[in-house]
Amino acid sequence: MTIEVDTKDCTALSDAELGEMADICAEGPAGFDVGFLSKQREEWVLVTQSREGGRLHGFLFATLERIGGTPAMIIGLASVKLNARRDPHLRALMGDLYRRAVLAFPDEDVVVGTRMIDAAGFQAFRGLEDIVPSPGHRASGEERAWGRRLAKRFGAEGRIDDRTFVLAGDGLPGGVLEFQALKPESVSGEVAGLFAALDTGRHDALVVFGWAMAEDLAAGHVGR
Repeated sequence: MTIEVDTKDCTALSDAELGEMADICAEGPAGFDVGFLSKQREEWVLVTQSREGGRLHGFLFATLERIGGTPAMIIGLASVKLNARRDPHLRALMGDLYRRAVLAFPDEDVVVGTRMIDAAGFQAFRGLEDIVPSPGHRASGEERAWGRRLAKRFGAEGRIDDRTFVLAGDGLPGGVLEFQALKPESVSGEVAGLFAALDTGRHDALVVFGWAMAEDLAAGHVGR
């Protein structure tokens, strides 16, 4: 079946659509329910949904903005249904957002940032450059500063360890990119190690960011 992807303003999101989103999150680890998702409608600008045969398979809330003058694509939260078609649906969601980033920031590199709780989420950053954190990489001062900027953008200023990029939770569910691998053994052990220090009971997350280069965005190569 053909994947249908659509992006619109969060203000146009209906209660019925929120209910569909909550349904696909019911078995996920992030704890998104209708009440939580309803609040996200007020916090983010864009919502992208991926459907197949009319059924919702994935969604994300995001915004395209500038942080200190730098073009940024910030993913507030996302979830993709755990089934054999989750990879193409993730690519469709990210691809539609990248398409909008090209229009919003022509001829500019764009920083892409989000919070993750599972190493499989790194698949969302396919095609990005200089992804931080990365196994064996010691973050530079500027990269650590970006971690702090993103933590502030996520409303968690002062809660990030800017060496490990672990964002300490406050005991309540927070917005994350929720994506799980069908076969956990397929995930790199080194990447999984970046998440080892997360306190899931406290709802910790890992702040992750990378760069979509202008030429790759223009050519449609990012996210494939």
